Amino acid sequence: MIARAAAIAGIGATEFSKDSGRSELRLAVEAVRAALDDAGLQPSDVDGLVTFMMDDNAEIAVAREIGAGELTFLSRIGYGGGAACAVVQQAVLAVATGIARTVVCYRALNERSGRRFGQATTAPGVDASWHYPMGLATPAAMVAMVAMRYLHDYGATTDDFGRVTVAARRYAATNPAAWFYGRPITLEEHRASRWIAEPLRLLDCCQESDGAVALVVTSVARARDLRRPPAVIAAAAQGSGPDQFTMTSYYRDEMAALPEMGVVGRQLWGQSGLTPRDVRAAVLYDHFTPYVLLQLEELGFCGRGEARHLIAEGRLPINPNGGQLGEAYIHGMNGIAEAVRQIRGTAANQVAGDGPVLVTAGTGVPTSGLILSAA
Repeated sequence: MIARAAAIAGIGATEFSKDSGRSELRLAVEAVRAALDDAGLQPSDVDGLVTFMMDDNAEIAVAREIGAGELTFLSRIGYGGGAACAVVQQAVLAVATGIARTVVCYRALNERSGRRFGQATTAPGVDASWHYPMGLATPAAMVAMVAMRYLHDYGATTDDFGRVTVAARRYAATNPAAWFYGRPITLEEHRASRWIAEPLRLLDCCQESDGAVALVVTSVARARDLRRPPAVIAAAAQGSGPDQFTMTSYYRDEMAALPEMGVVGRQLWGQSGLTPRDVRAAVLYDHFTPYVLLQLEELGFCGRGEARHLIAEGRLPINPNGGQLGEAYIHGMNGIAEAVRQIRGTAANQVAGDGPVLVTAGTGVPTSGLILSAA
């Protein structure tokens, strides 16, 4: 069993910006060094590195630049943001089996000043040939199809999407690390923002950010002796649903759903022995607002079509750092760092209580999730 076998002992990040002015490798190294310092460890302690397939920084380059020694574990996870929690799962597997003792997970990108994910590009792969020629060439356009179907199936409105953004920006406004610090918005401002791909408006879409985040994973026993209170990994899961495409799975019988998150959720609850009622806060991957609603439903926090009521009533604190809509888009890694801060009790918007925190990764693609708890 991997449940509670490992913990996140250190977190590190650069500032979040729209123009970092430095290479992605430098960003990665800054974040890794900060995470090691946070844990009270040295680069020579690192014997494992994990990142996204989309990360442009080779593990051996990062190892050289930080001054790491011998590495016994190297791993990468595909499917974009769906890798965020899966890289931690990989680290847990390495630690739990004794393959490595100190594994650093990292993600660095100049996603605003460099390659911008929101723009159409030439798409590799067979799957893209089914939708790129028809003009579905950006993530927003693909997600818009699911969003429109969700509105049709459940009688929701675009205001229900807007309330997700309003809540995220309210948290970001009181988080000094957030790009939108001091800048909350109203539902009226959401309504006035321009269409990107109907029914998605500009304020339904996450930011494009430059920055990096790194996490240090080691055994729970060792983490207890390090500098910071450990965030125990109570569960870690990865999953893909039937007939999976990327961003939008067009040929499923139920289009307005994210069954891959259901696959992850069932594993998380099974591994941890917890239920949605036990969760103190949720850090959900909010690249687009409709997928926040769908995640809540897939994970069992409410029934189909009911997430809008949960959001409107504020029954569950969601993305208290401001999420990718309000803090930054570092491919979901900043959400994991926020969950660690919540467990430590050091978050800018600390949620009361001592219960576990749920984290999810990118949706619309094969995805992953974590449950973190105090030691």
